[in-house]
Amino acid sequence: MKVAVSVPEPVFEAAERVSKRMRIPRSQLYSRAIAAFVRQHSGEDVTKALNAVYAKHSSALDPAWESASLEVLRRENW
Repeated sequence: MKVAVSVPEPVFEAAERVSKRMRIPRSQLYSRAIAAFVRQHSGEDVTKALNAVYAKHSSALDPAWESASLEVLRRENW
């Protein structure tokens, strides 16, 4: 897919230097950068959804389960 974007000149020049140093086409550099940005920010929606669920419901263990779990951990050889 072809896309036209505007970037500030210093960003463009820095990208040119990086693409030459990496010996990859500029379009590949931009594609990799956008993919990395999308990966980095794709979890935000999941985090927001989980925060909404946990805000409505307690994630605390039942006291009996918590006590039993701690007892098992105490007996385990670490």
